[in-house]
Amino acid sequence: MAAAAKIDPMHQFVIAPFGGGELTASPFQFTNSAVWMLAVLAAILLFMWGGTKRQLVPGRWQAAVESVTGFIGSITRQNIGPQGRTYLPWVFTAFIFILFSNWMGAMPFAIVGAHPFTVTSQFTITGVMSVTSFAIVLGVGFWKHGLHFFSLFIPKDAPLALKIFIFPVELISFMVRPFSLGLRPFVAMFAGHILLEVFGNFVVQGLNAGGFGYVITVLCFLFLIFVSALELLVGAIQAYVFALLTALYIKDAVHLH
Repeated sequence: MAAAAKIDPMHQFVIAPFGGGELTASPFQFTNSAVWMLAVLAAILLFMWGGTKRQLVPGRWQAAVESVTGFIGSITRQNIGPQGRTYLPWVFTAFIFILFSNWMGAMPFAIVGAHPFTVTSQFTITGVMSVTSFAIVLGVGFWKHGLHFFSLFIPKDAPLALKIFIFPVELISFMVRPFSLGLRPFVAMFAGHILLEVFGNFVVQGLNAGGFGYVITVLCFLFLIFVSALELLVGAIQAYVFALLTALYIKDAVHLH
């Protein structure tokens, strides 16, 4: 009985072969993570398809797509400048992928038997995205400025002794960027989903207990509603922060300040 009531909030993050079975060392397994990444891709393509109609008087669908593209375009333009249009494809891709992944992972698809898997709750996903952003920053920096790119880590008009001290500090801070960039959305989704799982189990256990358990059930259910709404907000914020920081890091590589 105790084993049946055991809460395992980590089970939702387990990557397993789609349709059951055990995960092996083969690289050709179709997993639940792959399924939901394809679902996210399909949802993004469907969403963007609505923006290709180019109607003179845009409908709600087209207006939504144009507002998202315009929003990310303003981020790159305001932070990078006129050159921001060059880097818009990646910044927009990162934003829309994280946004749809976060939101689809928070949807109650389990009601119809499809248990959602939030791919951004895996650091391998957000880590690869942050490394990609970092690679773009390094590529742009060395391509435009060569070895002068290292001047980004040295403050202007500072005494030589201070430059010697600040350079390694700034370099280490720069090298930590890809880790912190990928860690932020991963931690936000990971923690939020654990909260949902734990309090969801409290709701079920309160119903099974009866009596005062019904009061606990109501309180936990109200908390679940609040956390679910917060998850949607945090999911959007994390997508925005990732896009904004990516644009800011690219700006440093382009302008060296």
